Amino acid sequence: MISLIHCSHPHSTLKRTERGGTLVEFSIVAAVFFMVLFGIIEFGRLMFTWNVLDEVTRRGARLAAVCPIDAIDGISDRASFHGAILNNFSNDNLLIEYFDENSAPIPDPTTDFINIRFVGAKIINYQFQGFIPFVTFILPSPDFQTVLPSESLGIAPVGAVVSGSNVDC
Repeated sequence: MISLIHCSHPHSTLKRTERGGTLVEFSIVAAVFFMVLFGIIEFGRLMFTWNVLDEVTRRGARLAAVCPIDAIDGISDRASFHGAILNNFSNDNLLIEYFDENSAPIPDPTTDFINIRFVGAKIINYQFQGFIPFVTFILPSPDFQTVLPSESLGIAPVGAVVSGSNVDC
C-alpha cells in the first residue's frame, strides 16, 4: 500500500538522514550569491560617485573661470548640483583655487586679481560610505582636480553691453 504521509518511494534519492541538507546548501549558496550581488551594486555606486566627483571639479573649474571671484559659494553650490546627487557632499568638499602663470596658488585672489592665469577645482575630505548589509566601510575619494585657463572671471570687456546678470554665476 502507498503511504501519503511518508516518502517511502523506492526511487527516492534522499535518505531519511539527508533530509534538510538541500536547505542548508541553499542557504549557504544564497548568502554567498547575495553578498556578491550587493558587492557588485556597491562597486557601481562607487564608480558613479567618483564620476560625479570628477564632474563636480570640471564644473567648478569652468564656473570659476567665467564667474566673479567673490562668487565662490555660488560656484561651489552650482558645481555640486546643489547637493542633489551626493547626499553627504557639501560646499566644504570643493576647493576653488586661483593660480599665477607659474601655477603657484594665489593666496588672496581679490587683491592679486591681475596675476590670475589659471583656476582650479579640487575635491577635499570627501568619503564614500558603503551600504552593504552587515559590512560597513568608508573609502576616501581619490584626488580629483581640474585646472583650466582663466577667462573673464566675471568681468565684462570694456564697451560690452551687459543686460541683466549672468544666471550661471
